[in-house]
Amino acid sequence: MASRSEELSVTSTRHFTHGATAVVTRQQMDEAVAGTSPYKVLAQTPGVNFTSDDALGIDTWSVGLFVRGFSKSQLGVTLDGIPLGDQGYQKYNGLDINSAITQDNIGAMSVSKGGGAVDVPSTTNLGGAITFNSLDPKHKMGGTISQMFGSYNGFRTFVRFDSGDLNKTGTRFYTSYMRTDSGKWKGEGTQFQQQVNFKLVQPVAEQSSISAFFDWSDMEMWGYEDLSFDALKTLGQRVDIYYPDYKRAYLAAQGVYSGGIGKLSDPLDGAYYDGGTTEQNFLGALTADFTLADNLKWKTIAYGHSDSMNSSYTDPYDPSPNGSPLSEQLYQPQLRRFGLTSDLTYDINHNSINTGVWYENNSYTNGYFLYEEPLLGQGAPLKAVGPYTTYGPAFSHPWQSAYHTNTFQFHLQDTWFILPSLSLNGGFRSFLQTTGGGATYNNPAESGVDQLPSGGLTTAGAFLPHIALDWHFARQHELYFDMAENLRGYNYGGYQSGSLPSAWQAHDQASFLALRKTLKPERSWVYTLGYRFTSKYFAANADLYRVDYYNRMQSITTGSLVDPHSTVTNVGNVGLNGADAQAVIMPIKNLSISNSMSYAHSIYENNLTSGDVVYDTKGKHTVGYPSWMYTGQLSYAYRNASAHLDANYVGKRYFSYTNDTSVPGYWLVSLGARYRFKNVWRAHDVIFDFNVYNLLNHPYIATIGESGYPLSGDRQSMLPGEPRAYFGSVKMDF
Repeated sequence: MASRSEELSVTSTRHFTHGATAVVTRQQMDEAVAGTSPYKVLAQTPGVNFTSDDALGIDTWSVGLFVRGFSKSQLGVTLDGIPLGDQGYQKYNGLDINSAITQDNIGAMSVSKGGGAVDVPSTTNLGGAITFNSLDPKHKMGGTISQMFGSYNGFRTFVRFDSGDLNKTGTRFYTSYMRTDSGKWKGEGTQFQQQVNFKLVQPVAEQSSISAFFDWSDMEMWGYEDLSFDALKTLGQRVDIYYPDYKRAYLAAQGVYSGGIGKLSDPLDGAYYDGGTTEQNFLGALTADFTLADNLKWKTIAYGHSDSMNSSYTDPYDPSPNGSPLSEQLYQPQLRRFGLTSDLTYDINHNSINTGVWYENNSYTNGYFLYEEPLLGQGAPLKAVGPYTTYGPAFSHPWQSAYHTNTFQFHLQDTWFILPSLSLNGGFRSFLQTTGGGATYNNPAESGVDQLPSGGLTTAGAFLPHIALDWHFARQHELYFDMAENLRGYNYGGYQSGSLPSAWQAHDQASFLALRKTLKPERSWVYTLGYRFTSKYFAANADLYRVDYYNRMQSITTGSLVDPHSTVTNVGNVGLNGADAQAVIMPIKNLSISNSMSYAHSIYENNLTSGDVVYDTKGKHTVGYPSWMYTGQLSYAYRNASAHLDANYVGKRYFSYTNDTSVPGYWLVSLGARYRFKNVWRAHDVIFDFNVYNLLNHPYIATIGESGYPLSGDRQSMLPGEPRAYFGSVKMDF
């Protein structure tokens, strides 16, 4: 159970709740374009930064998410208590929320911008927790049909059926299907996803239930070209992969360039024929939530998850054996995990005591393969989304890796209600994570290394405390304090397979063994002090926070996009001081004016050493996260009509560790309108929506660092955001 200071209780039309937690309701999600990533909606809250190269935020390669300086791989994320793990691209222990549940089936979501409650099952949490709660099946039989149309041939269909109560005990379920298919806003290729959700609830007595949840998702995403400052200056934001023009890519790989590609400092690394991702996930969970006595509750969740992924790019550096100057490079990560959480809550006198355990077993594999592309005019080229064996099996298999991880966590906490208006939560968690593995196959002639990294690492945190105080010292005033220590388990992943900072990315076995002697897990202390005021016409919230971040691991990346060279480095300590403030004015009925501002001063506290070179990073800003952010919204409703205007500002973000390169800030303005018809034919609601994304058509760089950050200077690791786009939808509730 989360501390009472972090319980979810909306106190205004925007994002104000008890303690250091902010909630986004189903109503707020409905204001966004149908199918928008929940993380993008969550970014309306102060201190949360979300970026993506597409308007809906579903292109997994391009997603960037920060909460007060902590990235998507450094947060604790759960769905109905099921741990979703690391939210990065090639997920070694988790599942992206867009693949875990269809957005339409989410009832509410919250972000704890303090340390996160101790009962959150996570080994990745360093600076907060994000929780998602799914909708329950309805008691009355019915359904929903939603159809969205958008720019660039965008289509999204969602259908849901609710069984209603099937018997006197209240047995009920829903099942839904979602299909999204859209063209890219530049270049060719499609972005496709389909998903099935199923949820069954069986009440047991009056206050107990057993529920089952199932999710299947299937995705095929053609990617956009990762750009550098050189490419942006020379070619502009509209340059993209060559697909479907195989001839131009073929000739470029031979050194015959068309257009402005030849003006790049490295023309061969300027554009690729194709690139993309396919992914298929299965997630299932069984939950028993029992009230054993009036003051005693027990909740247990058993879950399983399977993930199969293909991540590919055309490689102009490794020619095919048949003489083609191109080949298709492919990473194939696969994940299987099973787990159990169980906790008890006991209320006695003025105390609510909660304790529980979490166990997870995880098997992860990844391999790197190269497949043959045809000679020009002698067959159709391979596609980024497969199949890959059209011209035979892989002609090159440099390496294969496998990892086995066991995680155990215990937590204990007590919420003491000192006064009706004053509560104090104190608790701790302990976790142990052991990972063994590394290279299971190595071809030295192709990998360039005689012995790839292999071995085991253990992360142990015996006592990770959390204290939260919540004081409603007057009817409309709330003061809260949150303090927590967190520890992050070691990452693990394929050899040289991305920007994930993993010890197994060390150059060879000797480097891994040397790194293991000095390696320390990432650790943080997070302090938050906040004040909140709420009234009928005005609501305000302000936070001051401090983060002390120790042993920050970074993957320093050089080389080309398809031939990266990663060096795992402890960049030392990071200090972050920040403040968030939000004010909502409701001067008349149904009119809301919201403004929020976030400031973060995040700096490295040590110089960085790479080999024999010392880089001047002490006192420099951390990469990727802006110092300034602003979010504003004007919304108004009249009878069955409503409209809203959103404005967002993201300040300058540093691109290199030495801060000699940076990406300028940008504004985004979006517009939305809705009209609801009631009792039309058999539907009790028919809703029409119209939205305009990037209303001012402002060009901007959305995501940076998706393929790593350079120590200094330039790198092909930036993605522009989508220009102005239009979306319309119709939704019918039966």
